[in-house]
Amino acid sequence: MENVNTKRLFVASCLALLVTAITFAIRARIEGVFTDDYGLSKEQVGRAFGPAFWGFAVAMFVGGYFIDIVKTKTIVWMAFGMHLVGIVLLLFAKDMTSLFISNVFIGLGNGSVEAACNPLVATIFPDQKTKMLNRFHVWFPGGIVIGSLLAALIMDQLNLPWQVLVSMLFIPLAIYGFLFLGQKIPETERVATGVTYKEMMRNVGAPFTITIAVIFMILVATVPSISDEITGKAALPLIIVAVIAVLIIIEGRVVNKVTLLFPFIFFCMLLTASTELGTTQWINALLAENGIHPMIILAVVTGIMAVGRYFAGGLIHRLNPAGVLLGSSIISFAGLLLLSISGGPIMTVLSAAVFAVGVCYFWPTMIGVTSEYVPKSGALGMSILGGAGFVATSMVLPIMGKSIETAGAQITLRNMSVLPLILIVAFIILYIIVRKGKSEAA
Repeated sequence: MENVNTKRLFVASCLALLVTAITFAIRARIEGVFTDDYGLSKEQVGRAFGPAFWGFAVAMFVGGYFIDIVKTKTIVWMAFGMHLVGIVLLLFAKDMTSLFISNVFIGLGNGSVEAACNPLVATIFPDQKTKMLNRFHVWFPGGIVIGSLLAALIMDQLNLPWQVLVSMLFIPLAIYGFLFLGQKIPETERVATGVTYKEMMRNVGAPFTITIAVIFMILVATVPSISDEITGKAALPLIIVAVIAVLIIIEGRVVNKVTLLFPFIFFCMLLTASTELGTTQWINALLAENGIHPMIILAVVTGIMAVGRYFAGGLIHRLNPAGVLLGSSIISFAGLLLLSISGGPIMTVLSAAVFAVGVCYFWPTMIGVTSEYVPKSGALGMSILGGAGFVATSMVLPIMGKSIETAGAQITLRNMSVLPLILIVAFIILYIIVRKGKSEAA
């Protein structure tokens, strides 16, 4: 690409994602500080952490809809500004309200990074999308490794305040801001290939229904009274899901007259993200009694994920993305079951390693599947998927927090294993759809 420094843009994108990832490790470590030192319950902490996920979703949705209007460069600098404000506010957080507000800004910053950088990476590497998206997303688990080791060193070995740990975020923040400064950032792939905005919306299948559904999910995650009203009635959640499914079918098949492949992938993303992020965000509480520091386990899990994602190209080439996702769901199911019965350091590490291999390829491969199999969904499709994954996690966090307090860590892990079990069935269906599509094309 003329006058585009692809290497510098890729490195800058990776460092922006590094900031995002370290915030996840920091939250996993300091949740105990806010329960022990500031008197919050685990459910309250889960709700205060929620904006880091649904704020992520809001930024991704807004970025997906408007990135081609305001340009990728604008979204990049929005990410930088939101990160800066969120980190400063987190340093002064002392109660549920201040923790909640800081996570709103951090979530918006994190979502802006994904909204800008996912389509940017796909644009500057048009012939290696899934491979380079996996390499870009190396820095998510890689950043959690760095963050978890920093947490163990700063707070546990050096006994320094948690604010020192949070302050470490300013270093990668300053570097990625410098690397993006003055650079030419190309138009998204959708614009470059001449796909119209209307066609992009149409290929999402049911953009309006999906957007309304995600807004509703954010309300459920944010407003306790709504959540209690829904969960208090056994049949109501199933009725809501059924209504949303019917509306998606009507908008996708009747109005837009397209396949429902994207909405199906959207549904899968809700479960893959919850499996990965819900478990890792509560790692401190889930594995506190297993005889090994939970931050070490988090470093092991995310370290395996980083290595796996870096070398994802060959595996994806051999199995195809749908096959990788099917294998991942089987292994993550086994990993959660093993973690639910683990009682000592060695068994916990081995079980965590199985879980890490399982969730390793979920996030980037889901984004890659969208880019490859529904390419005309453009930046909007990738942003909707990423946003949906995080808003689903924001719903799962308080549920898991309450479950840990009432049922215990092992039961909570066992219950979470239901999500990859559902995914096994879903990805078998996706694998069949993809193979059928390829045979018809041939």
